[in-house]
Amino acid sequence: MLKETFFLYKRSVKSTMRQPVWVLMNLTMPLLLLLLFAPLLKGMGAVPMTTAEVLDVFVPGILAMLALISGMSAGWTVIMDLKDGVVERFRVTPTRRSSMLLGTASHDVTMFMAPAIVIIIISSFFVFTIDLGGLAVLFILLCLLTLIISVFSAALALKVKEIGGLSAVLSGLQLPMLLLAGVLLPLSLGPRWLEIMGHFNPLYYAVEASRDLAVGSIFAESVYTAFAVLVPLAAVTLFWASRVYKEAIK
Repeated sequence: MLKETFFLYKRSVKSTMRQPVWVLMNLTMPLLLLLLFAPLLKGMGAVPMTTAEVLDVFVPGILAMLALISGMSAGWTVIMDLKDGVVERFRVTPTRRSSMLLGTASHDVTMFMAPAIVIIIISSFFVFTIDLGGLAVLFILLCLLTLIISVFSAALALKVKEIGGLSAVLSGLQLPMLLLAGVLLPLSLGPRWLEIMGHFNPLYYAVEASRDLAVGSIFAESVYTAFAVLVPLAAVTLFWASRVYKEAIK
């Protein structure tokens, strides 16, 4: 299974490298937000925030957003494979369906990590706090989030089978998830009802934990809560997605 997963992972990476524009596009929006939106936060509140304080709040949210976007790309890959007949060819191979799922998900995790490291390096020049222990746990948490979104997106693509339907569902989920996670601004700045709604969004817990981890608070309550939410969610999503793959590629 590991060999099959690695082979399919390499296939996905090679496909991406043939069109590096996707890697650049993954970087474009986070960098624009970092350069053009983050400076606006310095004047918020009664007491102006320093650049370091702004980035400690803003950069972890951007990384969580990048994890979400990277994971959602799996669906488009599956739709293209369906259109090109790749999925049809896999029907006559002994390849495990779970390996196909994990190969795509592993690629998406890589597509998250590469631009995320670039963003952290660039942010460090603007006095973003770098705590190596906290960032290590942060990457584990956000890679888990990317995995969850990726397998969900891939399985959904096999269910929908059309790019229009997939786009409608994912676009309909993406914006509410980002807004109710406090990616750009903490939900604590808004009304209480908005913060309550955020607790029904898995991305909210990842964002809150990421902000604590970025400053080195590895044992913060938000970190335990995030893993307590995301680990069972990953297990459920993987189980459901594996069943979808087995049924769709018999």
